Amino acid sequence: MALDQSFVGRTYPPTPPYEVGREKIREFAEAIGDANPAYTDTEAAKALGHPEVIAPPTFVFAITFKAAGAVIEDPQLGLDYSRVVHGDQKFAYTRPVHAGDRLSVTSTIEAIKSLVGNDIVDIRGEVHDASGEHVVTAWTKLVSRAPEGA
Repeated sequence: MALDQSFVGRTYPPTPPYEVGREKIREFAEAIGDANPAYTDTEAAKALGHPEVIAPPTFVFAITFKAAGAVIEDPQLGLDYSRVVHGDQKFAYTRPVHAGDRLSVTSTIEAIKSLVGNDIVDIRGEVHDASGEHVVTAWTKLVSRAPEGA
């Protein structure tokens, strides 16, 4: 069953702040195999003009995808998460994420489409720091696959 188009534009409340830790950044950089010293060495990050180590660009996915959970779990939307696959991801940064940032995400449904029985939901996550300054916008595309034989 196609998702309700009236949900396009619906915005969910901001998430509680997530404090970005230096160790989490290091672990993430190691997991993706990126040895950029700005991710692990404060002095290397400062030499590049940053106040603290920075996170790899895709680090915020974990924060924004968790925030998208408000959309995914909205019973009124009716998205069947058991059929969902991650379709696409993109980011637009105002500035890098730094260790010590306290980030909140506000999720908005940007689009809902139905294509060959698949429901496609585009979610925009606006990430702001504790002072309310924009850090990054993340777009997540989720595809709820059509049931077998549909």
